[in-house]
Amino acid sequence: DIKPYEADIFSEACFCILTANFKAEVGIKIQAEVGIEGFRNYSLEELYSIFKKHGHRFAMQRAERIVNLRPLESFLQEIRFYNDGKKAREELVKKVKGYGYKEASHFLRNIGFEDVAIIDRHISRFLFENNLVKPRKTITKNVYLESELALEKLCQELNLTQGELDLYIFYIKTKKVLK
Repeated sequence: DIKPYEADIFSEACFCILTANFKAEVGIKIQAEVGIEGFRNYSLEELYSIFKKHGHRFAMQRAERIVNLRPLESFLQEIRFYNDGKKAREELVKKVKGYGYKEASHFLRNIGFEDVAIIDRHISRFLFENNLVKPRKTITKNVYLESELALEKLCQELNLTQGELDLYIFYIKTKKVLK
């Protein structure tokens, strides 16, 4: 039930703010409704109203983060020219409020980087169930990097990119391919 829509780098950055601890399917619908120019131009109140209408748990916080992201648009545009996704991710985590490793990796994947993993709860559970990492209650920076390293080893064995492997794992665990 997800229809095609246009997105650019700034819109993708906003999408990754929207979907942190929230359903990606609803984030996709919000992104389609707000549109490229809406993320750039809608007022805080307009964004909040749309997010709230879709049942976003953190509607005001996410609207504020998106409004505060606007001055970083040129930085986000420059990120696509980085040769190393891991260095780009470090910069994103430092500069973008609301971005942890998962959100930064998700953004990078959506703009074409294949060398970073999106470690969400589904991927984390897969790694644990297959004895590739120890079970953890929370995913800290070190746990994220340890999980990514486990996936990198698996990628080498299977001759896949991080992007291919975690998409396959996500599909196996959820039966969905979203973005």
